[in-house]
Amino acid sequence: MKIVIINGPNLNFLGTREPEVYGTQTLEEIESKIQEYAEKQGVSCSFFQSNSEGDLIDCIQQAHMDKADGIVLNPAAYTHYSYAIHDAVKAVAVPTVEIHLSAIHARESFRKESVVAPACIGQISGFGPTGYLLAVQALIERTT
Repeated sequence: MKIVIINGPNLNFLGTREPEVYGTQTLEEIESKIQEYAEKQGVSCSFFQSNSEGDLIDCIQQAHMDKADGIVLNPAAYTHYSYAIHDAVKAVAVPTVEIHLSAIHARESFRKESVVAPACIGQISGFGPTGYLLAVQALIERTT
């Protein structure tokens, strides 16, 4: 099984960016934990992060071309307005779980709506880095 982990804008600043909201782990540390967990489950993971919407869409489309079994997607701020990412997820028909480190529904009003979520099989928010592991587990259970 192959899962692609895609992270959107500003997540490359995890560990220093608003640690009271996003925690103190870096993206590299989170990816390492995901990799370790996935390997124990017999799952191959690849990782991608970009601050550019088009690059994220290209990665979603590439996941389809590479016959990935699932996508874990943290669209970050694009969550709230990127219909292009929504359309990309729908177009590729690769089961996708939207993930957020913070509890987006408990934050500012503009963060409460996701335009990406309706294209996904589910959304996980508010569990910090553990949310990525939950998303991987959900994809494993969905495809086995």
